Amino acid sequence: MRSIREGGSRNGGVRGLPLSPTLPHKAGGSAPFARKNPGSIMILFPAIDLKNGQCVRLEQGDMARATVFNLDPAAQAQSFVAQGFEYLHVVDLDGAFAGKPVNAQAVEAMLKTIRIPVQLGGGIRDLATVEAWLAKGITRVIIGTAAVRDPELVKAAAKKFPGRVAVGLDARDGKVAVEGWAETSQVTVLEIAQRFEDAGVAAIIFTDIARDGLLKGLNLDATIALADSISIPVIASGGLASIEDVKAMLTPRATKLAGAIAGRALYDGRLDPAAALNLIHDARRS
Repeated sequence: MRSIREGGSRNGGVRGLPLSPTLPHKAGGSAPFARKNPGSIMILFPAIDLKNGQCVRLEQGDMARATVFNLDPAAQAQSFVAQGFEYLHVVDLDGAFAGKPVNAQAVEAMLKTIRIPVQLGGGIRDLATVEAWLAKGITRVIIGTAAVRDPELVKAAAKKFPGRVAVGLDARDGKVAVEGWAETSQVTVLEIAQRFEDAGVAAIIFTDIARDGLLKGLNLDATIALADSISIPVIASGGLASIEDVKAMLTPRATKLAGAIAGRALYDGRLDPAAALNLIHDARRS
C-alpha cells in the first residue's frame, strides 16, 4: 500500500487537507480556493514508507526488495519540509502485513518534528486505531485492506471523522490487493470505490502495483478512468518517475485528479522537488 496541504497549527484543530475545490485555513476550517483550472489544486505528496523503523522504498510492494534510504524517518520528514513540501504521505509497511500499527514510534517522532499535515496508512483495521492516530495528530488515515473486507468500518469512520478518512486501493492486474499486497482479491478497484460514493470518504488513493517503485511513470489512463467513474477525489500512486509525470498531472485530461504520490524518484534524485513544486504553484496561480 502506498498507497495532505495548507498546514494548520497543532493547536488550531485539524491539520487540514484540501478537499477540492477548497483549501483549509491555518486554523483548520475551509476557505474557497478560486481557480480557473480545476486541476490547479493538484498536490504532490512525498512518501515515507516505514519498515523496521527505517525509511525504505520497495519494488512492486515486495518486502524482500527494500532499499533503505534513511535510518531516521523524522529527519527524512524534515528534509521534505525543507524542500518545500506542504504535506506528507506515510505508510507503515510492517503494519500493513501485521494488521496493526508496528512503526508507531517512528510516526510519532515525525509528528513531533514537523508541522505539516500527515496522511498515514498501514495496519488500520478498526475504529479504535483510526481514533488513536487522529488523536495523536495524524491529519488523515488511509484504510486499505479493511476497505475490502469491512466496508462498514470505512463508512463509520468517515461519518465520525468527516474529511479525515481516505481509502487506499492497490491494484494488481485490475484486482485489489490486500494484506500489504500479499493477497489479491477478486474485486476490481472500481467495484470497491463505488461502495463508498455516498460515505463521505475524503479521497481514493489508487496504486498500480506493477509500476510501484520501478520508475515506469504513473498509470494515468487507469487513474483518470477511475476518477471519471466516481465522485470521490482520486490520488495517483505508483511509478512516478520524473517531472514529465507532474506535467501530465496538470494537463486538462487530469483535472479530476487530486494529486500524486512521489517516492523513489525523489530519493534517487530523478525528480527535482523545486522544479516540481514550482510547476504546481504556477498552475495554482493561473
